[in-house]
Amino acid sequence: MTDHVKVTQADGVQTITLARPDKKNALSNVMYGRLADAILAANNDPALRILVIQAEGDMFTAGNDVGEFAATSRGENTNEERHVVRFLHALAQSSRPVMAAVNGRAVGVGTTMLLHCDFVLLGEDALLSTPFVNLGLVPEAASTLQLTARVGHLRAYEMFALGEPVNATQALAWGLANRVVAKADLHIEADRIARVLAAKPLGSLMATKRLMRNTQAVIAQMQAESTEFVTRLQSPEAKEAFAALMERRAPDFSKFGG
Repeated sequence: MTDHVKVTQADGVQTITLARPDKKNALSNVMYGRLADAILAANNDPALRILVIQAEGDMFTAGNDVGEFAATSRGENTNEERHVVRFLHALAQSSRPVMAAVNGRAVGVGTTMLLHCDFVLLGEDALLSTPFVNLGLVPEAASTLQLTARVGHLRAYEMFALGEPVNATQALAWGLANRVVAKADLHIEADRIARVLAAKPLGSLMATKRLMRNTQAVIAQMQAESTEFVTRLQSPEAKEAFAALMERRAPDFSKFGG
């Protein structure tokens, strides 16, 4: 399972690659644990100066593994540690600059994790979506705070409530990315920029990042979202949403109140 997250290091750059293309890089609990471990280890390695998150295949990530979500919604795996929490906290508190290189669809946490990155490159085929409400859930990763601050309340609410994808051109215009590049050049350009950043004075990069981010507020919002997320995951609406997915039908939320 650890092969589904590949971690390599070269010239001060740690590259973390999602490598589960046959499952659209859907993130399992084990994968979240591996991601968290890699980010935390980088904080304690003086040789590592920047992190790059990228993916194999034609999609950055389909988001959380729906099968695991459905199992939790049914009351299974409730005693298992949720490594997604470790991952999000590690990402939010990373002392090193973090870059993301996004190809294809970035669903759910695939989009919200970008809000914690310091440099975001999108392939021209990138599509960002946050369909939490469609699954009877709520946003996570402090995105209710961070996405709203980035794109404004109206656009953030539209992304959350409708769950429709935002293409690369829109994302760039809204301030969700630094640059859009040709799909074939994405990883090459990410590596080039990462090496440029790795050559900068690390102390200055780290201090600048620390001053730009209110980590305490972000973690507090994550915790509030996580509490609500767990509650919503056990809700009748979420159970209906996941059942509909498994049965390949449209969900019917009309029988549920607020």
